[in-house]
Amino acid sequence: MRNYLKILVALVGVLIRVGEARAQVDNRAFIGSRPGQLKYTYILRNPDGPDTKLDDSLDREKRQLLLEETISAGDMRLAVNSFTFFKDNEYFNKIVDGYTLFGTQLNPELVYYPTKDLRLEAGVLLWKDFGNPVLKQVRPTYRATWTKGHNQFILGNVRANLNHNYIEPLLNFERVILNPLEEGLQYRYLGNKLFLDVWVDWQRQQYRYSNYQEEITGGLSSSYRLSSDESKWRVSIPFQFTAQHHGGQIDTLNKPLQTLFNEAVGIEARRSFSSSEIQAFRFNGYVLGFNDNSPTQGQLPFKYGRGLYLNTTLETRYADVMLSYWQGSRFISPLGGDLFQSASRTVSNPDYLDRQRKILLVRLLRDFRISDAAALTVRVEPLYDFNAQLLDFSFGVYLNFRQEWLLGNVARRVRVGQ
Repeated sequence: MRNYLKILVALVGVLIRVGEARAQVDNRAFIGSRPGQLKYTYILRNPDGPDTKLDDSLDREKRQLLLEETISAGDMRLAVNSFTFFKDNEYFNKIVDGYTLFGTQLNPELVYYPTKDLRLEAGVLLWKDFGNPVLKQVRPTYRATWTKGHNQFILGNVRANLNHNYIEPLLNFERVILNPLEEGLQYRYLGNKLFLDVWVDWQRQQYRYSNYQEEITGGLSSSYRLSSDESKWRVSIPFQFTAQHHGGQIDTLNKPLQTLFNEAVGIEARRSFSSSEIQAFRFNGYVLGFNDNSPTQGQLPFKYGRGLYLNTTLETRYADVMLSYWQGSRFISPLGGDLFQSASRTVSNPDYLDRQRKILLVRLLRDFRISDAAALTVRVEPLYDFNAQLLDFSFGVYLNFRQEWLLGNVARRVRVGQ
């Protein structure tokens, strides 16, 4: 870990003068209120003259949030969230299985504002995997969000998975498919320089004489921007932390408690360019840790672990091209991506260990705008496993649609003729 910290300090020394970047992969199409408005739309093609380049997409996104439709107390809205996914993992290593995720999720909701600052949402999640004649999940959804200035308090279905802004070794990208709902409490601070997300996901409720343990997950994700608003460089320092606990005192099991921690700290930098072909360059570097803090040791093959995660991204008019290097030593992350583990998660090799894991990933990422409310995302991600000397890849296509319609204002309704 000392060598990793030296590398990080050196990188900070080089980049500290430059300055808010996007954490690792740009997932705005998956979490933004307007999936199709955020990228690759700010170059206006003019067949009769020079092209017109509008503002950088990150700057435009900030202004768009200020121009959102005005909310009034008593507003009743209909919201539709639709997500169709195809992810083909052509993996043949001993750490992660190869498989395909193919299906769709629909979440219609009614939204009501008792006051301007309080948003209540209630609906249902319908999850259908293609190739399966029955629905995989039908679950009610409920969220109460109280916003006061930069502060946001959420109860019920919290802003889940990719909304936390974690890096993939700490939070698996596939959770947006496999774990679409998180239920619990969340506090978010959405400031100009500081982003903070503190959350608890109550995954499994335990009752008296249960034959299973309660399961709780939570964490903290933060990022502080060092650079000024006027700088072309956006530099920020992220700190991220996750915890998972399995236990309880009222079950009938003779099973030891388990408490696991993961943390990451690093530096993120993004430089925008005026060229219409190359729009920005990003660097993200992190050092990570793993700690098994369970009272009873031996449930996992390692007690401590660490990792180094380096990413460089070139944002072009055609796609984002990203190069990622991972070096993990006895690293385990219960919520993290399968590729970054030192302990196998496969069906055929469950006891396999890769104590000093080294992989290199090349990612081609593109969001295609359909409308402001819809975007099609395509991702091609080959990887090379240095220890196994094996080349694998994954391919994904995702359609995100999110839109709200104002049905009326309950508070303004009056009788006819009054």
